[in-house]
Amino acid sequence: MLWTIVVGIISGWLAGLIMKGDGYGLIWDLILGIAGAVVGSWVFGLLGLSASGGMVGSIIVSTIGAVILIFISRLLHKA
Repeated sequence: MLWTIVVGIISGWLAGLIMKGDGYGLIWDLILGIAGAVVGSWVFGLLGLSASGGMVGSIIVSTIGAVILIFISRLLHKA
């Protein structure tokens, strides 16, 4: 559980930086990171890839998933 929280916070924060923001605050970074882990794992599975590499691999996959979520939310917010 602690692993998930740490990965979620780091991933959400990184996704906020990548998408040209300052992050979304601790709680939203955590939520984005955890949701990003789900989305990232799903996308990687569709591509036939697996995320190995321990914590670093988990952070990479979660960050990619969180970036996808931020991108989609911004698209929907504009509409």
